[in-house]
Amino acid sequence: MLYVVLFFTFFSLFLYVLLGGADFGAGIVELFSSREDRKLNRDTVYKVMGPVWEANHIWLIILIVILWIAFPVYFNIIIIYLHIPLTLVLLGITMRGVAFIFRHYDAVVGASQIWYNRMFRISSLITPIFLGMCFGTLISGEIIITEDFAEVSFADIFMKPWFNIFTFLTGLFYAALCAFLASTLLIGETSGEIRKIYSKKSAIYTIVVVLMGGLLLAYGFWNDMVFIKEFLSNGYSLSAVSLSALLLLPLWKAIKEQHSVLTRFYAGSQILLVIFAAVNSHFPDLIITSTGDVNMMDETAPDSVIQVLGISLIIGGGIILPGLFHLMKSFNMIKIPGKTPGQDV
Repeated sequence: MLYVVLFFTFFSLFLYVLLGGADFGAGIVELFSSREDRKLNRDTVYKVMGPVWEANHIWLIILIVILWIAFPVYFNIIIIYLHIPLTLVLLGITMRGVAFIFRHYDAVVGASQIWYNRMFRISSLITPIFLGMCFGTLISGEIIITEDFAEVSFADIFMKPWFNIFTFLTGLFYAALCAFLASTLLIGETSGEIRKIYSKKSAIYTIVVVLMGGLLLAYGFWNDMVFIKEFLSNGYSLSAVSLSALLLLPLWKAIKEQHSVLTRFYAGSQILLVIFAAVNSHFPDLIITSTGDVNMMDETAPDSVIQVLGISLIIGGGIILPGLFHLMKSFNMIKIPGKTPGQDV
């Protein structure tokens, strides 16, 4: 049953990176669009995100609950030593949600709309950056685990591990990934000249993701970071990254031809491969501290707890996943290839 729990852990992570990432990316795309394109993006994003924008955070909640129940050691490290960036993430998600609602449903249409738009765009950029910085902190080897907080300064324990160049580059990489996902998925939500705009943006953000990923790996390798060196020496991880890179060729072709289904398939496959490469390279030691690795499989919850949790996840998944699929299909967010001439495939 432990493998069932692990499956749902990484499945929730994948869906949040994919769906939640596209959610954040919509605001990033809008932020870096021209004044003319911003209103167009705002209307498109509302049409797409309006029915399901809250559902995307379900996967983050499920991931946190699984870590809390099944992997308490990991949960404690994350909550204690990353409480500052995680608080900023929570504030960013809250600000973004407030801005998303009020810029569409505010009773007064006036100057307040300007601030709601700015809040939505800026929080859409800052929040994934802090999320990426949290992950970068866990693999950086800078976390200082201690039970005597008087021996080490507040800055050394709670600031320096997450506020540095490597974690910032990780945050920028994830933000670029979000923008790539949003622009790619929005190709399937538009048509005509508008679709061409998102096709162009998708191609641009694809290049940005590749550049940021290369810069992140180069910086980590240059500074002898354990995670990066093991990542680059792991055959399975390198194979996954290489396959993800090869998928750029059919992805660019699909973007150029504006295929809604193929662009989503290739983009989702690339995200899956990147997550696999990152997790596989150092599993089960997914947290690297200043004194060594923390094994995810050590000190897990008792077998009885894992058993109940696994059964609950299976039952919950059987209820949630079909309902979510139906919701997204009802609002045309899931594209199924058809055989009608001229229809996207």
